[in-house]
Amino acid sequence: MTEPLRIALMLETDGPGGAETVVLQLGEELRRRGHDVMPVGPAPSGGWLGAQFAARGFSPRTYVLRRPFDWGCVTSLTALMRSHRTQVVHSHEFTMAVYGALAARRAGARQVITMHGGRYYAGAWRRRAALRWAMAHSAATTAVSGATAADLRRTLGVPSDAVRVVPNGIEMPRGERTALRRELQVGDDELLIVAIGNLYPVKAHAVLVRALAELEEQGGAPAWRLAIAGRGEEEEHLRSLAADAGIASRVHLLGFRSDTPDILAAADLFVMPSLSEGLPLALVEAMATGLPIIASEVGGIPELVARDREAMLVPAASPPALAAAIRSLLADPARRLALGAAAQRRAYRDFSVATMCDAYEALYHGTAPASPECAGEQR
Repeated sequence: MTEPLRIALMLETDGPGGAETVVLQLGEELRRRGHDVMPVGPAPSGGWLGAQFAARGFSPRTYVLRRPFDWGCVTSLTALMRSHRTQVVHSHEFTMAVYGALAARRAGARQVITMHGGRYYAGAWRRRAALRWAMAHSAATTAVSGATAADLRRTLGVPSDAVRVVPNGIEMPRGERTALRRELQVGDDELLIVAIGNLYPVKAHAVLVRALAELEEQGGAPAWRLAIAGRGEEEEHLRSLAADAGIASRVHLLGFRSDTPDILAAADLFVMPSLSEGLPLALVEAMATGLPIIASEVGGIPELVARDREAMLVPAASPPALAAAIRSLLADPARRLALGAAAQRRAYRDFSVATMCDAYEALYHGTAPASPECAGEQR
């Protein structure tokens, strides 16, 4: 049992999303282990993440950021940490890494940074300089995947030991298979393909719709439906693509959903066609559910699943390659079963909340091993 700490968990966004879910589940696990956890997020309060923390009995706090650099925000964060008697500040993503480093130094706290794959810092030299400074004045900097860590090191020009890898962990989902299938009226003879992610261009759901349009045009594939859970700017574009391809009746855009375990349990195949990823939480959840997976070979995804053993990996932005992979798995139940079982074993072994929390506790206490790769090396 490690010594209980007073920890501030800081994130610049309020969700819903993968990083927000990781912070929520980390906060719950840290509290279960006896730590005093103070969630800190952007004002106004009442966003998704703040509401989730409040519903679980936490007392989330907020900060106000009025301009690109706001010294008043540093002052208010410092006061918040002092009133909480914060010992460890765990800051997620660029903005909180910088503001957290400044406030933690003034409050006499130890900071740990986690970068989830966002590249906002990379676009301007001032942001890169600010993040380098924050890293130099923090106890540790982590990335959620080896690919994200390598990108940080390359973009910032920092040595290899400046960034450790701590993969995201999840609470293993337990869903009910029939609820979504009843809602969508999926037939017993139809296979349900599921994708989960905000409807942004980088998630490339348009590539998935185009791949299914190709599949339909070629003919001969088993009957299928597609359900995409998420919200965002691409919704009308996706509806238009499906309508133009004549498959609109089989493409279901679910919007934001809070029943991810039931959505995954309803599926026969999980597809992630993203153009870029850090370490995607939705993919880990699909693995834990035991779903066969097809994903783009980008970012941290190849660190999560071994090609052809735990998932099928395809080139990004290639509807023909994705269509061929979908066709092959829809037609091969034994292959789907084998891929899903292997992925599930990997998820339970490497990507639990407990495993993630173990790594962060070691960093909080300064007892992590010297290697920059804390966990999650590719196998």
